[in-house]
Amino acid sequence: MLTPDRRTLLRYAAAGVATALVSPRLFAQEKAVEALQSITRDVTPIGKAERADRLARAQKMMQAQGIDALLVEPGASLIYYSGIRWWRSERLTALVIPASGTPLVVCPFFEKPSIDESLAIPAEVRVWQEHESPYAPIADYLKAQGLDKGRIGIEETVRYFAVDGLKAALPAATLAKDPVTRAIRMRKTAAEIALMQKAADVTMGAYRWTHPQVKAGMTPADIGALMSAATSALGGKGEFNLILLGEAAAYPHGSGKPQSVRAGEVVLMDCGCTVEDYQSDISRTFVYGAAPTAQQRKLWDEVAQGQQVAIRAAKLGVAAGTVDDAVRAYYEKLGYGPGYKLPGLSHRTGHGIGMEGHEPVNLVHGETTKLDVGMCFSNEPGLYLPGTMGVRMEDCFHMTAQGPQWFSRPPMSIEEPMG
Repeated sequence: MLTPDRRTLLRYAAAGVATALVSPRLFAQEKAVEALQSITRDVTPIGKAERADRLARAQKMMQAQGIDALLVEPGASLIYYSGIRWWRSERLTALVIPASGTPLVVCPFFEKPSIDESLAIPAEVRVWQEHESPYAPIADYLKAQGLDKGRIGIEETVRYFAVDGLKAALPAATLAKDPVTRAIRMRKTAAEIALMQKAADVTMGAYRWTHPQVKAGMTPADIGALMSAATSALGGKGEFNLILLGEAAAYPHGSGKPQSVRAGEVVLMDCGCTVEDYQSDISRTFVYGAAPTAQQRKLWDEVAQGQQVAIRAAKLGVAAGTVDDAVRAYYEKLGYGPGYKLPGLSHRTGHGIGMEGHEPVNLVHGETTKLDVGMCFSNEPGLYLPGTMGVRMEDCFHMTAQGPQWFSRPPMSIEEPMG
């Protein structure tokens, strides 16, 4: 019997499946994944010119909207504007973008060398000591520019204590919702689209490798570990895997009950990864080890048609909510629903995607934002039969001047679920 090396054992132990490695079959799969080659070595990360353009567009929009400065905390928007990759803690690190001029970065004194490592734009960096207020440097900066009585936009994910602290430091300022960041971020540039395409390519490559490795008795953790290993080998990072087996596939985000692969039951996989900060999100459903039943085939085909209804409804200038409405109307004609009622489509048709797996704007009933060039969405109108099974296919697309374009193409049949 082959014995896995310590490095392999530790990696799988972290995924909760170390005991399965005594199987020669799983060890052979571990070795097989080593043959995969990264497909991300040729990607072009977001560069200085792209970030300069982002700031220029933000400042132009700020001026048009009457916003004198923006406050941004660590997270996707901070990376988007500045390149700074940082986490949130009780110690404030923040970016302040004025409507014109050079941005400000505020951080704890002892963190400045680390902040400088990923700072990718020209910016002034001011620090605060442990016994000092982190809002004083921001107030001083805005006062020097005559903006201490201005209108300060607060990026939508900024925490309350930061807003409260800034308000106390700038009592004459008006703090307002940021109308700029999401409007810019939801319209991706060609450089961003290229990175999202590569992330989708990685995920589909990992799917095609993992699918034939699935065997009877495997748990969601077993399958997820294989998918993660393949994704990593192909050059993806930050991978996620949601594996739902049999009845659990009827519940969009799964069940806590024990699951294992059984012949004749569905396997639903919802997986993705990140390439240079941009994400993929793709779902596939197939039947393991047996020909599909009439019910399984019917549900799969109806979901596949639902995706086509959605993509046909996604036209430039239409309200995003009408895409969801079109799919729901189609499913209701088939006898599902009505609305969000089960059995049927119990969640929105799709969500925005980019640097975050879920970001505005969504393909959901009532959403009035109009589809525009550069917007990116998932297309995942699943159908769920509680107590029995569910089917979800998910492929993302982006809007072009000619209409929607797939990042990954939906499969043509239940017999060839990976395309």
